[in-house]
Amino acid sequence: MTYHINGVDVETDDDGYLLEADFSKEAVEVIAAAEGIALTENHWKIVDYMREEYRENGHTPNFRNMLKGVQEFWSDADSKALYDLFPMGPAKQGAKIAGLPQPYGKGGY
Repeated sequence: MTYHINGVDVETDDDGYLLEADFSKEAVEVIAAAEGIALTENHWKIVDYMREEYRENGHTPNFRNMLKGVQEFWSDADSKALYDLFPMGPAKQGAKIAGLPQPYGKGGY
């Protein structure tokens, strides 16, 4: 599978995750469209959070750690709110839409 991002065909793994991180806005828009996600302001907050975690740690958090981290800037965030944004799993689908490689194990550290 490939995504066409910024005029270039970008390779993915078998599950549709980028092999190398792409921090462009277009990457998020292209992958979200492929996933059937209409981006909102809250999606972008999560994308920014996931990208920052990836930059700092080299990978993204699992769902439990993600929820704790998100609650630092979005106080009403709960499991339902995150699943409403990313129905296929906030930690995994959130990382995919953020343009990041596939998380470790069940969704990060």
